[in-house]
Amino acid sequence: MSTDRAFIGAALALILPVSAMAEEPLSAIDWLSRTVQTPQQNPRATPPADEKPVATGAAPAEIITTTIGGPNPDAIGILPIETTGLPRNLWGTSASEDLARLIRAERIDTLPAIQALLYSILLAELDPPADSDGRGLVYLARIDRLLDLGALEPALSMLEGPALQAPEPFRRWFDVALLTGQEDRACEAMRETPEIAPTFPARVFCLARGGDWNAAALSLRTGEALGYVTPEMAELLARFLDPELFEGEPPLPIPSRPSPLVLRLMEAIGEPMSTTTLPVAFAQSDLRNNAGWKTRLEAGERLARTGAIDPNRLLGLYTERQAAASGGVWDRVEAIQRFDTAMSTGDPNAVALSLPEVWRQMERTELEVPFATIYGAALQDLSLSGAASALAFRIGLLSPDYESVARERDSLGGIEPFLIGTARGNLDGIAPPDPIAGAIKAAFLSSARLTESYASLVSENRVGEAILTAIGDITDGARGDLRDVTAGLYLLRHLGLEAIARRASLELMLLERRG
Repeated sequence: MSTDRAFIGAALALILPVSAMAEEPLSAIDWLSRTVQTPQQNPRATPPADEKPVATGAAPAEIITTTIGGPNPDAIGILPIETTGLPRNLWGTSASEDLARLIRAERIDTLPAIQALLYSILLAELDPPADSDGRGLVYLARIDRLLDLGALEPALSMLEGPALQAPEPFRRWFDVALLTGQEDRACEAMRETPEIAPTFPARVFCLARGGDWNAAALSLRTGEALGYVTPEMAELLARFLDPELFEGEPPLPIPSRPSPLVLRLMEAIGEPMSTTTLPVAFAQSDLRNNAGWKTRLEAGERLARTGAIDPNRLLGLYTERQAAASGGVWDRVEAIQRFDTAMSTGDPNAVALSLPEVWRQMERTELEVPFATIYGAALQDLSLSGAASALAFRIGLLSPDYESVARERDSLGGIEPFLIGTARGNLDGIAPPDPIAGAIKAAFLSSARLTESYASLVSENRVGEAILTAIGDITDGARGDLRDVTAGLYLLRHLGLEAIARRASLELMLLERRG
């Protein structure tokens, strides 16, 4: 063995735990960092392509390991059943693989009420599916959907325990920590968890964050020599470790699909990336205090649209200070601040004057429901008249207080009777004003029945699978076959999710986007 190869072998033995020789984990979503990996072999030792193996091996094709008596990750949740209204045995007899596929396939650009239902499913404490084997297929799918929604805080809560026990939860936990500014905590956990085998880039990053720059440089050189660090990542890490060597060099090309680790490294070398075109989870990194106000505003709006942050947090961003310019987000800031001041004084005239413009701004950025959640009920307490009263009523119907708002309203005609009937859950004798209203009414008729496919799922104790299917049907049906809207809404009502069905119906009527 040459001196170089001996050096590399010794360094590798020091840097990688024994578990690094197992199989590389599968990727959950394409932007996750390769925080941990378990390469099967040294790529330089790959046999020639024409060399046939002597045998395929005596082991079975697939080996599944489960901790006997250990906690099943598919049972993890942070919302009790009393809060969600979902049955504990929601998954019933559904196959874990089918559930995982349905959860990952759900759209994140759906109606806010349907989005809220999806959050309940993702966060609920539920019994594992009947075939759950401890690998956490449904658990990981739920985490990945939370990441796609940008809901990093609840994802972090659900990852806390399993993240320190297995590679797949850890790589998600590590990325959430990077995006929320907790990279030092993530690196400490990596150092204290020998079961987790970090990749060379992750180890270089963490060694440097811990102040061990020599070990970080050694890890980088070793990773390059073994082919475990791509040339692009090697150059980025080199600049991270010793930026003075690259003074005067042109900036690095902007990565087209960066991971959270790449995002942090680019920021560290003084070449921060805009997150506006990246997955919404990356917007969480822009909510940190070291980001500018405009950056935090735009990130807050993106995250509020997916329900990832509380509406009041967005209001706090809007009212943080005076608008610095005009146009775009600054127009929304000015409109919100003017309206919020009017509401705080309780002056009906000032509210009536400022309401139309602030509502137009909320419509343009699809933030109507967060706005209604904050102001919808309070608007009903003001003595408004005419167009302002009609608009305030519709905003109130998009709030959690939709039913009481409808109960106190004397209809002014038009579509108001249908809206009031929908909010109350009784459309008998009320003519639907348009086709989408017709599809909604069909779901509220006493003669409505489950479609054959839904009836089959319910009878086979696959209720969760039926709800996930209904989420897709309502979302996509609003843009296509309205019979799917009827079927999905009635399924929710049949299962006792009446409030979700009513709110989704009102949103279908009142929001310009339908699904």
